[in-house]
Amino acid sequence: MDSTLSRITLLQGDITKLNVDAIVNAANSSLMGGGGVDGAIHRTGGPIILAECRQIVARQGRCATGEAVVTSGGNLPARYVIHTVGPVWHGGNNNEANLLQNAYSNSLKLAVENGIETIAFPNISTGVYGFPKEKAAEIAIQTVTEFLSKTDQIRQVYFVCFDQENYKLYHILMNL
Repeated sequence: MDSTLSRITLLQGDITKLNVDAIVNAANSSLMGGGGVDGAIHRTGGPIILAECRQIVARQGRCATGEAVVTSGGNLPARYVIHTVGPVWHGGNNNEANLLQNAYSNSLKLAVENGIETIAFPNISTGVYGFPKEKAAEIAIQTVTEFLSKTDQIRQVYFVCFDQENYKLYHILMNL
């Protein structure tokens, strides 16, 4: 696990400014943009991302919770945006933990399929979706470290926390 942890970097800041192969968007199932990180990615990335999301929805329908799709990065420094739909928290008895794990693992699978070597994740589902932040951070770290232990293709994963509370949680959980 130590070698995989060396491939994970914790940052606090704005994910839309990162120069990585892909950033992950905590999207809603419509893929049409929204609040929080989703809105910021669509605003910064420009209309091309929304146009590509519309094409995806026309082809396959809405993006199910735990699933992920990929678009170009539009005007972002990142080449790609991987849009994943995290679960809304309903008390923890509706498979939320497994769905959040799927959001991370399906994003990483898409990264491998698209030759992505550097990827940045926001805090998925911890905003308006209400997932408890510490539990979400534990799932994110565990899912990413397990995935990295099985592939060398992804060279670096960034956890990008917009707020201080999430940053501190990740810092503690990653023993930094």
